[in-house]
This record gives sequence, C-alpha cells and structure tokens, in this order.
Amino acid sequence: MINPEQRKMVHKYLLIELAIKSLQVDYLKVEQFKMKKVFVPLMDSLLKELRQEYFELKGQLFKQKIRVVGWTTIDEYFSDVQIATAGDDVVLRYANQALKTKVEQLITSYIKNDQGSI
Repeated sequence: MINPEQRKMVHKYLLIELAIKSLQVDYLKVEQFKMKKVFVPLMDSLLKELRQEYFELKGQLFKQKIRVVGWTTIDEYFSDVQIATAGDDVVLRYANQALKTKVEQLITSYIKNDQGSI
C-alpha cells in the first residue's frame, strides 16, 4: 500500500513523465516554426527542468521502494497505472482527459515560473 503522501508523489511523477513525453513529440513540430530560435530554447529549458524534477522524484520513490510498473489503456476515457511497492502492487485508475488537463496546467506553471527569470 501507499500512503496519501506517496500517492501524491506518484501522481506528480506521472504528470511530469507525461509532460516530458508530450513536449518531446511537440519539439519536432517546434523545429519547423519560423520563430524556432525563440521556441526551441524555451522547450529545451522546460524539458531540462522537467527531467531534473522527474529524476529527483524517481529517486525519492526508489528509496521508498515504489516504482511504476506500467500503463494500461482501459478505453478512450480511462487508463490504469500499476505501481509496485514493498508490500502489494497497487493499481491507480486515471481519467485520460483529467490527466491531459493536469499536464497542461503543469507545463503552464513551469513556463510562468521561468518567465520571471528572463
């Protein structure tokens, strides 16, 4: 079993993983922009920051003997994420649209935080 704090950490880890994957797909499209000199560094910075937090969370989860085993798409609306713990495995069900919205919010929050340093 995982406690509420660990579940929150797993949730953030999953959102960051999805954000990285989405940005990697979009990165190829950004390279085609006329203004790519503006957007590519922004994407690079964003990916670097997300990856750093991703690996930090992964390390914290590893220390607690928690790891994500895999994703299973249930249907167009829901996905299950299997989490291995020191005790039992846990399956968390997520609404795909809610995940997409949360990933968008996460990326937006990272961009807003970065703008203060420009």
